[in-house]
Amino acid sequence: MASEVILKQKQEEVKALAERMQKSSLILLTDYRGINVEDVTELRKNLRNVNGNYSVIKNNITRRALQESKIEGLEDLLVGPTAVITAEEDYLAPLKAVYEYAKKNDFYKIKGGVIEGKVVSAEELITLAQLPSREELLSKLAGSLLGTISKLAVALDQVAKQKEQA
Repeated sequence: MASEVILKQKQEEVKALAERMQKSSLILLTDYRGINVEDVTELRKNLRNVNGNYSVIKNNITRRALQESKIEGLEDLLVGPTAVITAEEDYLAPLKAVYEYAKKNDFYKIKGGVIEGKVVSAEELITLAQLPSREELLSKLAGSLLGTISKLAVALDQVAKQKEQA
């Protein structure tokens, strides 16, 4: 039987993880089997750059933290080695960082997660990660608007030239 000290330590671990999960807009569960230390260090660095947090936590502690956070539907994913990735602010940048990393590493798999309180499957997460970033979408919008404005300016210029000739 576990000693009271170890039990108390695990309870504190569960409480800390549950608090982090409740504050997070993104919770990802990933399978990190077959990944070496250098690769994980690179992923952690990339996640830190986009305000993400990467932790390897025992499945039992993660399961209890999910229960304490009242998040249901992820229990089945807690099989085998599982890493927990959280992000409090923007969820898209950390998701994209994990997706890009998973593309480069065949062994690294996204199992599922939670976005702003909604449980999401791995397929939905991957689809979301493949969308262009907000900046890309804004630049495409600006480019299309600029093209339309340019065409309008050319058309107005032609109208003005026709009126001068008439």
